[in-house]
Amino acid sequence: MHRRTCTSPEHEFVSRQGRSRFADVAITPDTKDWTWVIERPCAACGFDPSTVRRDDIADRIARSAVGWDAALARPEARDRPDEATWSVLEYGCHLRDVHRIMRERLGLMLAQDGAAFANWDQDATAVEDAYGEQDPATVAAELAAEAAAFAAAYRTVGDDDWARTGLRSNGSAFTVESFAIYALHDLEHHRVDVGLAARPAD
Repeated sequence: MHRRTCTSPEHEFVSRQGRSRFADVAITPDTKDWTWVIERPCAACGFDPSTVRRDDIADRIARSAVGWDAALARPEARDRPDEATWSVLEYGCHLRDVHRIMRERLGLMLAQDGAAFANWDQDATAVEDAYGEQDPATVAAELAAEAAAFAAAYRTVGDDDWARTGLRSNGSAFTVESFAIYALHDLEHHRVDVGLAARPAD
């Protein structure tokens, strides 16, 4: 799921409580099906599924967390740039949870071929868990830990595991390999959303 990327360097903030003037505006959920990125490049972030190699997946997952600590330490990290875009903090919370959910779903596929994934309402989670009110430093540490754990999970995938399957509640089907591609796009695209390079420099 992706919110509109903010390309303007101008950020309008902040109330006297340190919250963005858009903090209480409900963001319209992104209902688009992003599974097409498994087969086609994403023009918005530059992700190209043809560049994903099995041997590189775990490292790319781990490295997707590089720079988030600095992004979350920005003075304006809590501020939404406009009424349709999450703040850096909200994106960071989302990515932390993406790592965790993706790792759990990978575990299901490795444990049972044809595993069914429980539905995850990402927008409801953002509201229920008050993403915009969480502590940025804590989120940075949690995001780093979840990224490391998700990367470690992909390092356990054996040669015979890549074709194992899982099914999302909306009917989208994945293999362990296509699931990695889908996840990597999410992780790298959201880096661009907060002004980071899609892939950190070596």
